[in-house]
Amino acid sequence: MSILGKLIGGLIGFLLFRHPFGILIGVAIGHLWDSGAMRPPRPAASATFIAPLFGLAGAIAKSDGRVSEQEIAAVENLMTRMQLTPAQRANAIERFTAGKQDGFPVHLAIADLKAWCHGRRDLAYLLLDMLLDIVYAEGPLVPGKLAIVRQLCWALGVHERELAALAAMKGYAYAARGSGPDSSRQAPHGNAPGKDPYAVLGLERNAGDSEIKRAYRKLISQHHPDKLGDVPEELKRRAEERAREINTAYERIRAERHIK
Repeated sequence: MSILGKLIGGLIGFLLFRHPFGILIGVAIGHLWDSGAMRPPRPAASATFIAPLFGLAGAIAKSDGRVSEQEIAAVENLMTRMQLTPAQRANAIERFTAGKQDGFPVHLAIADLKAWCHGRRDLAYLLLDMLLDIVYAEGPLVPGKLAIVRQLCWALGVHERELAALAAMKGYAYAARGSGPDSSRQAPHGNAPGKDPYAVLGLERNAGDSEIKRAYRKLISQHHPDKLGDVPEELKRRAEERAREINTAYERIRAERHIK
């Protein structure tokens, strides 16, 4: 049983009132703190992102004027992969439908996702990873979708080069430094040998060996699944898959360059 709150409360009560009655008040308040009665409930990290995520997915899907069957299929696939409960699935569908409506507050959904991440880049990468399948569901990235994705990246503190690397990991082509997207699209998932290992690490092909090593160490640290904490198993599995992709890309470059 914790008594730290009682001790601190009693001390503060004495310092404030200089009277035994003040100590009693402080101890009573400290007891409430020790018991958890005064602490705000902490929402489960595994659930608080679902509503804004699917709302933003709806806005992304509708940003080019219509929601296609491919985009709906991508959203349904995401819900299946996340193993949502019936209640969570109903909430996700409701928010996706809301996101498709004119006037949907994209900035509020992005703010909610930013709050859920608490500045953690690993969680930011997971959010972008989940949305990319919807972003690229129809093929090339169009300006309306790119604008929303860039807003989210800016809010989460993710550089566009990092977004390009995430897209490359999933097999999607993305022109990070241009004014628009690459018009080509590679096949997502299950085609790791065809992915450019330099793009996966967010590098140009003329990068030096030391730069390659630094990029690899940074990425593998940022995408380590053990750091995720309380998130759905699907997110942990995706993080493990991404870590394998980073390792595979690095090993390919090492073999090509004979890096030790």
